[in-house]
Amino acid sequence: MAIQAVMFDFSGTLFRLEHRRSWFTDLVDDDGTPLDADEQAELMRRMTAPVTLTVDLDEDHRDAWERRDLDAKLHHKAYLEILRQSGVPGTEQAEALYRRLVDPAEWTPYPDTADVLKELAGSGTKVGVLSNIAFDIRPAFTARGLDAYIDEFVLSYEVGQIKPDPAIFRILVERLGAPAENTLMIGDHTDADGGARDIGCEFALVEPLPTVERPGGLRAALREHGAL
Repeated sequence: MAIQAVMFDFSGTLFRLEHRRSWFTDLVDDDGTPLDADEQAELMRRMTAPVTLTVDLDEDHRDAWERRDLDAKLHHKAYLEILRQSGVPGTEQAEALYRRLVDPAEWTPYPDTADVLKELAGSGTKVGVLSNIAFDIRPAFTARGLDAYIDEFVLSYEVGQIKPDPAIFRILVERLGAPAENTLMIGDHTDADGGARDIGCEFALVEPLPTVERPGGLRAALREHGAL
């Protein structure tokens, strides 16, 4: 059936938090040695891994991790502990890195993000953004004029549901006003984003590669499903 609406994940799909060496200038490991490129890359992975837990957490912090995308305070608590266990020296430096993570201005759109959003909106296709997240990502779109092409944002911390719970997909499908069977979900995680299939949506997977390494992933996914 023809696609009438497209739902996009945010992190690793439309935007990505890119590695910037300047963030790690003053960071050192336990013996005072500056972090090397591999250690910096691992820190970035731990900051942005949407599902995989990368450290051992006690019961209190594990609970915060499990519910991090429902509450900003829990999100902060879980990630500060992850950064601490990842070797970030001191609360001040961990807080500085965390502020980067939750600042929409630090996120980089994929090369084809703007064009595909404009084309979808121009063709009359309804467009939504659906994210497991604990902070407002709308400014990342507004700063680039891309908010004009988004019909609805559904963010987990605002609606009290997280992917892959079918409820959060139903919320966005209903707001977009298209039948589930005519709606395509595009995301970078088979389990979380692929949960859209449980309510009858189509699903397309994109790889959460660095932005320079995925110039046309969104367009390819849309074309595969006849949405562009």
